[in-house]
Amino acid sequence: MNSRTLQNSEMPRERSAYDNDLATVSQIAELLQVPDSWVYERTRRRGIERIPHFKLGKYLRFSRGEVLDWVHRQRGNSLAPR
Repeated sequence: MNSRTLQNSEMPRERSAYDNDLATVSQIAELLQVPDSWVYERTRRRGIERIPHFKLGKYLRFSRGEVLDWVHRQRGNSLAPR
């Protein structure tokens, strides 16, 4: 192996589903047109009401695609007879 240190641009990088898809609590709140507190509350719920998220250290992050899929499933559940 060459003793030269690899530059970031030279390092192979695997494409991820999260490329250009990560969002913060505030960005998700804006997307869904709800307060930040509503998003935080949904991260603490259990079951199907829990909004998909993950932590990067102490920070919550969301995949916009996963959140939109979750919203779609929520809409389907609200239309089902009780």
